[in-house]
Amino acid sequence: MSSPKRILRLRVNGHLKEVLARDASTLLDVLRDSFGLSGTKRGCDLGTCGCCAVQVDGEPLLSCLTLAAEVEGREIRTIEGLSGTERFAPLQECWANAGASQCGFCSPGFLMTADALLRENAQPTREEIQEALAGNLCRCTGYVKIIQAVQDCAKISAKEGIRE
Repeated sequence: MSSPKRILRLRVNGHLKEVLARDASTLLDVLRDSFGLSGTKRGCDLGTCGCCAVQVDGEPLLSCLTLAAEVEGREIRTIEGLSGTERFAPLQECWANAGASQCGFCSPGFLMTADALLRENAQPTREEIQEALAGNLCRCTGYVKIIQAVQDCAKISAKEGIRE
């Protein structure tokens, strides 16, 4: 027997959205299937790869393990809302410049997690970056360029006083 449906009011990337969803609907399913936000990736569906990471109230959260109803009334930010403009966010620029993405599938989860880290700690050490990104897996790289991109963004942000 499937779970009942109800109207959920979710604030996604600064916009209030309504959706009729089952109580058992994951945030990942609602973001992708109901709102068309396909930047959040479906990876393992077990919470082990980090591809589905989004931010909820500024904290990284695995959307495949989170029921959409659990985040009603909270601020949800996806990769589509990372910059808030038509231009890339500074972290995305550093990501591209460092060549941190190969196939790109894992990048949205890494970027959302790294952005949350930089918002909390503008000058993280290499070890702090590694610890923050430990829940995100990449099958293509050795993580060197990913970590470099986060370090580059921290340096540029400190130099230019960038904080979104």
